[in-house]
Amino acid sequence: MTDKPRLSRRELLGASLALPLGALAAPARAATESCAATPTQTSGPFYPVHQQVDVDVDLTRLAGHDDPATGEVIRVRGRVLDEACNPVVNALVDLWQADANGRYSHPADANPARRDPNFQGWGQAVTDAEGRYAFRTIKPAAYPLEFVDGRPDERMGYRTPHIHFRVSRRGYRELTTQMYFEGEPLNETDIVLKDTPRPDWPRLVLRPTKSDVDGVPSFTFDLTLARS
Repeated sequence: MTDKPRLSRRELLGASLALPLGALAAPARAATESCAATPTQTSGPFYPVHQQVDVDVDLTRLAGHDDPATGEVIRVRGRVLDEACNPVVNALVDLWQADANGRYSHPADANPARRDPNFQGWGQAVTDAEGRYAFRTIKPAAYPLEFVDGRPDERMGYRTPHIHFRVSRRGYRELTTQMYFEGEPLNETDIVLKDTPRPDWPRLVLRPTKSDVDGVPSFTFDLTLARS
């Protein structure tokens, strides 16, 4: 067998619910600003490559496992809209991310940190009649871009905590982007976020509110698709 050349994380990056949905989704509302298409970002090297048994909207619980995922539980919800601010119904929303240790459930992830066996890592939702979607997950950890002898290469830096999204619907251009957390020190140096124009940061870098349902921090991430 011939070994394939292995690309670094940095090269790959550069190249590239326990509750009903109605209880978790963002309330229907008109966009407060323009409904310009959401800024696109790389999908990164860790988009899921193997089908999972469980790809529902609650990533904190994995089918067949008694224990929940470790880490801070959060809720991510929002609406998928078109450029006229109308809801996009039946859009498929993919969400994938690292766990609370900074590990992805992906064979290409060289991070030696222990992977949380109880974290789902990838979920899918379909938007309702108001374009709403919602996920229950955990806040991901930052992780090093490169490793030397199993240790972080501090010279190459870290990725700030982030969550990946891919949204698709017939008649629209597929959107791939990432969501970030306000106040993270690594935001300023993140290899992907720093290439996004600063005026677009408020659309991707979010602050939480406390959910009225159970007190879990909730992030509202609205996503706008352009027609194809």
